[in-house]
Amino acid sequence: MKVAVSILTADFNNLEAEIKSLHESDYIHLDVMDGHFVPNISFGKAVLKNIKNITNVPLDTHLMITNPYDYIEDFVSIGSKYITIHIEANKVLETLEKIKSYNVKTGLSLRPKTDIKLLNPYLKDIDLVLVMTVEPGFGGQSFMIEQMKKVEYLYEMRKKHNYKYVIEIDGGVNKETIKYAKGVDIVVSGSYILNQKDRSKAIKSLK
Repeated sequence: MKVAVSILTADFNNLEAEIKSLHESDYIHLDVMDGHFVPNISFGKAVLKNIKNITNVPLDTHLMITNPYDYIEDFVSIGSKYITIHIEANKVLETLEKIKSYNVKTGLSLRPKTDIKLLNPYLKDIDLVLVMTVEPGFGGQSFMIEQMKKVEYLYEMRKKHNYKYVIEIDGGVNKETIKYAKGVDIVVSGSYILNQKDRSKAIKSLK
């Protein structure tokens, strides 16, 4: 299992040191929020433009924004390995095609209340599916175990059809809830890791 560390709750006054402390992680997870798709605003290209000069850890970008199509170039330019958009956003197919045109891996996510089967038409063509195990928008929420039914569905669909996507979960992942992450390829964890002095030890505890 791989670990992606969300920097949503990082100390942005000391961002370079924060990111460098996460060198044991497999991905740096970027939660981008526009204040419209979710009731919170996080950060954008202006804050992140130099991140690829700070770390060699691949960037896993999650766009919780209404119109992701308009911002793909921004998050390609910072060096994203994955760019994940929401099935509930505008221009889903066009945006996925735009991401692919830059040779960046595509991801799809969905809110907890959204039917997983809405992703079916896209599963054969995408590289990652992100299952939210909290309501998107804020860090530090409790893990929604019932969302693991979506992981089970995705695992079976991948096996049945030989799809190539990886399965990622995000929200409330810590040393207690990690036991529920069966069938998951990547776990996103933010508060649990960033609230500990020894970030490397925390990351290894999830692996």
